Amino acid sequence: MLLNRRAVLGLMSTTALLPLIGTGARAAETGVDLIILSDLHSAYERMAELLQAVQARVAAASRPQVILFNGDLFEVGNVAAARSAGEADWAFLGALAKLAPTVFNIGNHEPDFDNDLAHFVEKARSLGVTVLSNITDKRSDKPYTDASATLSAGGLTLSIAALGTHAINTYPKATREMIAVPQPVEWAKANLPSILKGENVNIVLSHAGVVADRDILPMLPDGTLMIGGHDHLTLVHEQGKTRYVHTGSWASLMTVATIAAPGAAASLERVAIERGGPAAADLKSAIAAVLEKHLTAEDRSVVAHTKAPLTLGETARFAAAAIAAKAGADIGFIGHTSFGTGLPKGEVSRFDYNAALRFEGKIMKAEVDAATLAAILARCNQDGDVPLAARTGDFLYAAPALVPGKQSYIIACNDWSAINRKAYFGREDLAFAEVPEVKLKALVVEALNRA
Repeated sequence: MLLNRRAVLGLMSTTALLPLIGTGARAAETGVDLIILSDLHSAYERMAELLQAVQARVAAASRPQVILFNGDLFEVGNVAAARSAGEADWAFLGALAKLAPTVFNIGNHEPDFDNDLAHFVEKARSLGVTVLSNITDKRSDKPYTDASATLSAGGLTLSIAALGTHAINTYPKATREMIAVPQPVEWAKANLPSILKGENVNIVLSHAGVVADRDILPMLPDGTLMIGGHDHLTLVHEQGKTRYVHTGSWASLMTVATIAAPGAAASLERVAIERGGPAAADLKSAIAAVLEKHLTAEDRSVVAHTKAPLTLGETARFAAAAIAAKAGADIGFIGHTSFGTGLPKGEVSRFDYNAALRFEGKIMKAEVDAATLAAILARCNQDGDVPLAARTGDFLYAAPALVPGKQSYIIACNDWSAINRKAYFGREDLAFAEVPEVKLKALVVEALNRA
């Protein structure tokens, strides 16, 4: 598929104006910059700041820019976004499409506000966005859109393939009945050889997650740029001239990949996005209007206080330790993508708290021997510099620190982690039992207010 006409015209006009943009004329450089975004999840606390960063990048550019969005623009847990049908999110996406050609790979949260993916595709295209996906509409047995696109930028031809996550339970329940998502590795084997061309710049947008991506990587022509998502990770993996990159989540980061020639390794630059930093004025105003209209007094009510801001990792480890304390366990566990962002300093509203701890859940307990616990802990806390071969995709945070010397230990976790014990704990032989009358969100709030 070729980029739609509006996107191509956008690229042509952007390229023509580049020498005149910024503080002075700049000679055009060869190659193309790819601005990579992923897993925003209606992150209203930083979305206007992210747009400002993209605007600044495009304005200062000396080579053509293409924006690649690797899924999950929306988040149903953001009540203002849900109640407004993503009004501010759509404004953000439309603003991107006006800046540079924008290619969007459908993630599992695109149907959060309207469960029919066909409607997302239609609206995004009306904004000038090129939408890609390998997901099929069961009702018609036809794809929702093309799974690949070809475009020209900076004198280069880009071949872009896109695939979604096969984890059907991560899509809205009503959507699951409408969609068929191919097993990603099998789809890649069958389709990537005809999409990725040796004479082109090859790009794979994958929302399938690390575990599937790791099996797809060996299939790729050397020099491919593979962009991962879904697991909310920040990583770069080098394999020859191929680069595999995740660019975080919740508008906390964007990555810019510069490619000079077909088969050349992409050079990568990370740009951190700070809450409260420079923001795109129009989008900031739009978000403020949505919050003013759609947040209730309960949403704005203060549920906790913090003495200092907490990062996502600090928030998650605090929650894991709180689970352990409430359940009378030696150690607590909770999944990485249970969290969207960290907690601000001071008063924490229910709205901000729900952006940090996304899901409610029950608490589960089990007893394990020391050897089993050691094997489990070896898979946990993968928010550091972890080799690709050791990554499990979404992972568990574990806290507090283990006290050694015992023959057996009591562990506790949220029910989602227990249900998906094979993926998280690496085994299915854990006999969990529910801790009665204890809910995740309430226990963490209690712990925050005691800290």
